[in-house]
Amino acid sequence: MIQKLLIANRGEIACRIARSAGEMGIATLAIASQADEDALHVQSCDEVVYLGGHSPAESYLRRDAIISAALERGADAVHPGYGFLSEDPEFAQAVQEAGLIWVGPPAAAIRAMGLKDAAKALMQEAGVPIVPGYHGAAQSLQVLEEAAAQIGYPVLIKAVAGGGGKGMRRVDRPEEFAAHLASAQSEAQSAFGNARVLIEKFIANPRHIEIQVFGDGQKAVHLYERDCSLQRRHQKVIEEAPAPHMPSEVRDAMGRAAVRAAEAIGYASAGTVEFIVDGSAPLHENSFYFMEMNTRLQVEHPVTEEILGIDLVAWQLQVAAGGLLPRAQDEIHAQGHSIEARLYAEDSAQGFLPSIGQLHHLNFGPGLRVETGVAQGGQVTPYYDPMIAKLIATGPDRAGALQRLVRGLKLTEIAGLKTNRDFLIALLQHEDFVAGTFDTGLIARDMQVLTHAPAPTPEDWARAALCAMGLSETDQDRQSDTGFTLFTPLRQSIALRHQDQVQTLQVSLRSGGQALVDVAGEMVALDRSRISQRPAVLAGAKAYLFGEQTLVFDVIDPLQRTASVQGDGAITAPMPGLVKQVFVQAGQEVAAGDPIVILEAMKMQHTLCADHAGRVEHLTAMQNQQVDAGVVLAVIEAAQEEA
Repeated sequence: MIQKLLIANRGEIACRIARSAGEMGIATLAIASQADEDALHVQSCDEVVYLGGHSPAESYLRRDAIISAALERGADAVHPGYGFLSEDPEFAQAVQEAGLIWVGPPAAAIRAMGLKDAAKALMQEAGVPIVPGYHGAAQSLQVLEEAAAQIGYPVLIKAVAGGGGKGMRRVDRPEEFAAHLASAQSEAQSAFGNARVLIEKFIANPRHIEIQVFGDGQKAVHLYERDCSLQRRHQKVIEEAPAPHMPSEVRDAMGRAAVRAAEAIGYASAGTVEFIVDGSAPLHENSFYFMEMNTRLQVEHPVTEEILGIDLVAWQLQVAAGGLLPRAQDEIHAQGHSIEARLYAEDSAQGFLPSIGQLHHLNFGPGLRVETGVAQGGQVTPYYDPMIAKLIATGPDRAGALQRLVRGLKLTEIAGLKTNRDFLIALLQHEDFVAGTFDTGLIARDMQVLTHAPAPTPEDWARAALCAMGLSETDQDRQSDTGFTLFTPLRQSIALRHQDQVQTLQVSLRSGGQALVDVAGEMVALDRSRISQRPAVLAGAKAYLFGEQTLVFDVIDPLQRTASVQGDGAITAPMPGLVKQVFVQAGQEVAAGDPIVILEAMKMQHTLCADHAGRVEHLTAMQNQQVDAGVVLAVIEAAQEEA
């Protein structure tokens, strides 16, 4: 039995592991970077070791320091969670060589599945169907171009190491291949220290279905499937179990293939075998192909736990301590349906650019299982993945789970930074998702619809003005805050900005909790009952209105001088990051949409492009330069129209 567990991770997965370990009576030891000194996962564990630094390389990737901390603090086991060191066979081996229990698959199994090309060859030998493609060692441009031509366009370039969509590019035409290859290799080298890629046939209407497997080193079982087809930039957004419209004979065939894959490498602990299926036709027993195996616990594991009534982390801890599989295959039965949404700090309308800052206000909606690593008042930093929480809803069927999740999201309130909350609500209500007839291309196809934000109504402006005055549904009648007088109604001017629109509103407060707001000449009357219908929060000089969509208004201080702003054409860093590549020179002519720089931040590369044609008037960006948010990297002077 494990007595004390070091959790070699952070965020929501560290909190999740600590919860199961605590329920089993196992003491927990957290590790933390300087940026995570007061993080929720630190508070969730019995002890903590501070590793210093901010970046993963300075903290969560310090293998020797983590093992030393476990030994010095008396831990007898290490759980890596997911990400960071979870699929590092050298770390797994080092943990075991130090005399500690490794809560995960054997190092040999991690190595066998660590490189996608070698894994596919192994799976082919085990009788698991694979996607047609090139998995060879030769990596020259000529060899890879010839392979792509032989496979037939469109093709997918994929890094052989890692995951999460990094180092992955779709190529539709031969003339685009070289540029996409260079980009994929650069991102793969940066993310995984390995620039090698493989080439696969791109399936036009793919669904991404994965099988949860669990082994004890001798035998393996499958724990049903998850559909993870809703993705943006090859990263999962919505996951559910079981998969919609999954025939039982296809589930059985995929399950048997996944078990063969796990047993072929002597797998122990939790893992996931990922398949891609052609979504253009009904699923059948010969319509799925092996993509990869993730030799770790997955982000989306809660939906499997919900429909099976099991604790996968507890299973991991039991098997790591020498136990056998807790259940045989014929003892595993699913009931109901579960859906998970990944709530991120990001700007969906701006290419899902990560958002950083303080969570001034955080309130998750009711009826949800919440897996989070942050709390109100905490920070989302530029150093790690910007996930705020995983929100999971379970019901007797898919429609019930979906209804509960949508309601919970609509009642979730977040203030302080941009999130994908509204995008998730729109996505979950998309007709194709509701019908279960979606594929991995849905988000890209309907991005404009999914990110459309209607303009605020006069009532929205009025509510924002009351919020800016400190009047919420709980305190709008506090005279000490509002300046109520017994003799005359209070009248106050409030200046607000929503995106590019600025309005000055006149607010008259009357007895009985009533307000009359002049919005551009239209009088809006609100009483206490109407104000309470839509929650609002004032945080960081911004008024947040929640509901079906979140509306954010800047509250303008009339005493503050107007700051000077850059003219049109300024290319600014949307967040702190590293300039990976500069495509232009000063004086160069560019067209609208031309790439200017690539900025790397939060483990992803973001291409910043010119929004209009013109000439590069100023260029301050330099390759390998670390920049802060808001720094002007280049200025594009608009082209003069000919008379």
